[in-house]
Amino acid sequence: MKAAVYYETGAPSVFRYEELPDPQCRPGGVVIDIQAIAIQGGDTLHRLGGELATKPHVVGYQAAGIIREVGDRVTDRKPGDRVVATMPFGSHASMASVASGSTYLVPDGLDIELAAAVPVEFGTAHDCLFEFGHLQPGETVLVQAGGGGVGLAAVQLAARAGATVLATASTKEKLERLKQYGMTHGINYRTSDLVEETMRLTGGRGADLIVDPVGGKALEGSVASVAYRGRISWVGNASREGVADLGGLFAKNATVTGVFLGAEMAANQARCRAMIEQLLADVAKGELQVVLDRKFPLSDAAGAHAYIESRAAFGRVLLIP
Repeated sequence: MKAAVYYETGAPSVFRYEELPDPQCRPGGVVIDIQAIAIQGGDTLHRLGGELATKPHVVGYQAAGIIREVGDRVTDRKPGDRVVATMPFGSHASMASVASGSTYLVPDGLDIELAAAVPVEFGTAHDCLFEFGHLQPGETVLVQAGGGGVGLAAVQLAARAGATVLATASTKEKLERLKQYGMTHGINYRTSDLVEETMRLTGGRGADLIVDPVGGKALEGSVASVAYRGRISWVGNASREGVADLGGLFAKNATVTGVFLGAEMAANQARCRAMIEQLLADVAKGELQVVLDRKFPLSDAAGAHAYIESRAAFGRVLLIP
């Protein structure tokens, strides 16, 4: 198989496009011919400085494709099934061997490229808002980095749940586009003060719930922007900055909950499976929208990662083997 690999962590230029042995099918697993890879924020962070579980290493959490082979113990999947799969690593390749239980059937009529960008993005956003964020209708949600994969999912899900949705982005153009996905008010974090704008838009109260995939100084801004007894779902460190100062929580009796969908999938597999299957069905019915920004060939994984890190993307960036 072909794969985008690296032998050491670092900038996008560490990628090499190489031929690797085809993956073997495990008794409880499947082998997938990958058709689309949705690059996750965690993929770029792993490439920058994560652990190399293999060498050469194939990074990547999620991909969609067609099942080529099933293991002897697998009864609920068959060759030819269209699936999207999550995995600890290995998505940046033309094939992947994964546990059958980490695959989700792609509903009839749903484009497989759209399906490739659903489980982690929408599942993470759903958990940030509901399982851990306890969102109630009528509350105000602030979504940091609203133009990202998780951000766009959170904006849509919060709006559908009856919340007032504030979102941040780096350009006026991105904020204008976010309106069509349910954003009520936008905040340009490059030209406006996040805390001042949030307080102005909420009448001085602050946001009831904040979804923060950025971390660092942005997380400190979330603490300053959250309402009394408000909640923050902290879901990433896209800023690559150091540990935030969370001391401002005390005066507000507010909470920060770290959210990691991968851990929840392992601890509460049945709940997560039902949630993700429903999200895939909602996307297939057009009730939720997957936003794709650009497609790159797998051979240009370096270019795709560099583009994501430029923060120019609106929605998900795909690699196509």
